Amino acid sequence: MTVADFAFFCFAILMLVAGAFTVVSRNPVHSVLWLILTFLSAAGLFVLLGAEFVAMLLVIVYVGAVMVLFLFVVMMLDVDFAELKAGMAKYLPFGLLIGVVLILQLAIAFGDWHSAEGAEALRRSVTPDLAETHNTAAIGRIMYDDYLLLFQVAGLILLVSMIGAITLTLRHRADVKRQNVLKQMYRNPEDAFEMKDIKPGQGL
Repeated sequence: MTVADFAFFCFAILMLVAGAFTVVSRNPVHSVLWLILTFLSAAGLFVLLGAEFVAMLLVIVYVGAVMVLFLFVVMMLDVDFAELKAGMAKYLPFGLLIGVVLILQLAIAFGDWHSAEGAEALRRSVTPDLAETHNTAAIGRIMYDDYLLLFQVAGLILLVSMIGAITLTLRHRADVKRQNVLKQMYRNPEDAFEMKDIKPGQGL
């Protein structure tokens, strides 16, 4: 067994274990930390495959930004975990039924798994020779030349989903004072203040 094979098994086992603990952990903070370890293990696998650019993107974007954001959000939210567990216990049989159905579907799919003729050649035709070009340049050429329209459509879908999430969660409270920028800009200076003639011994 070579060093690369040993590193592959270490990263793969660590990723599977961390992914399992992400699901079964009772503390959401611990789940986020296990998910960070899962992403780091996946980045190690990408490095072994020679995709250093994808590995660094996984570390910088997901671990350095998204997961840290999740961690701060989970730690700052005042969530009643007892109420969540009570609700989860109520829907546990239905969730177990869905899990069993998914496992059966995966077993049927992988039980009859076979590669089509020419599938390996089709995969190799998309991947350029690494001796001719770097993997970063190859990814950029595929994303921004061959699949530019699909890439832009995916970005628009994410933008619409973000706007929808903000719209659905936006709540205007009557007891919170909000700033009206247009009202401040177009106000009349004469109406902004009022002169009072205060006589000696008289209060406001």
